[in-house]
Amino acid sequence: MRLGDVTPASEVLVVWKHVGVLEVTDPNDPRLDEYRFLRTADRRPDRPGGLGLVIAEGVIAVGRMLASHYPVRSMLGVRRKLETLPIDDLDAPVYVTTAEIMAEVIGFHLNRGVLAMAGRPEPPAAIDIVDGARRLVVLEGVGDHENLGALFRNAAAFGVDGVLLGTGCADPLYRRSVRVSMGHVLSVPFTTLTPWPDGLKLLQDNGFTVMALTPSGVVELSSVAMPDKAAVLLGSEGPGLTPEAVAASDVAVRIPMSGGVDSLNVATAGAVAFYALGAGR
Repeated sequence: MRLGDVTPASEVLVVWKHVGVLEVTDPNDPRLDEYRFLRTADRRPDRPGGLGLVIAEGVIAVGRMLASHYPVRSMLGVRRKLETLPIDDLDAPVYVTTAEIMAEVIGFHLNRGVLAMAGRPEPPAAIDIVDGARRLVVLEGVGDHENLGALFRNAAAFGVDGVLLGTGCADPLYRRSVRVSMGHVLSVPFTTLTPWPDGLKLLQDNGFTVMALTPSGVVELSSVAMPDKAAVLLGSEGPGLTPEAVAASDVAVRIPMSGGVDSLNVATAGAVAFYALGAGR
């Protein structure tokens, strides 16, 4: 049977193996309460009063959530998008509705047409990410969710083994970060690194060279002999890395640029550095 095979006057549209696909025709259906008004503050999993849930938008990001270790609680979408996803063995409800009802529930029109909601697992210990890794990213003060999502996408593209979050970083599992990362934040391991910046010693004690990427670095990135284990340290746009973080690193490096340009977007700078490190090659 396919999703389009509708049983007349029945709530259950079709059962794919063990999955019940349920039709929703009422925007006030209480089963959709976790999806309501996604732009409001209580959707933020990192804020007091937030639901603590992880939201993926669109077929690509939802597909990556389904393939991840994140425990999916439910899905909501229009029929043509749900039909493209591998949900046969999903042990969670899948709600199918119209684009109009979906927009009324979530508070805006979602062109991507499908959402998935997952629980938030316990983060790993920093040492668990450091062990066995060769290329890591360490972030300080990256508070913009879209920059954070782009960094995770770039990290995945260049085979970076994990991301460690220093002080002042946004939550990678917020909806906008998950969306911009194209769902890759769900596959690249990450956790916080404390205390800051003294926690960088954990990397150095495990054989990593910590390379602070800053426009004030005296060494050009392209001239650095790449170590066997390297961690790129990136800071926020504007103020960049704190002097304390740079001092705690092993070397301060810069990306040479044409005159009149003093810096790059942090995600772009990260991509250049990840490629230079040979991650994934």
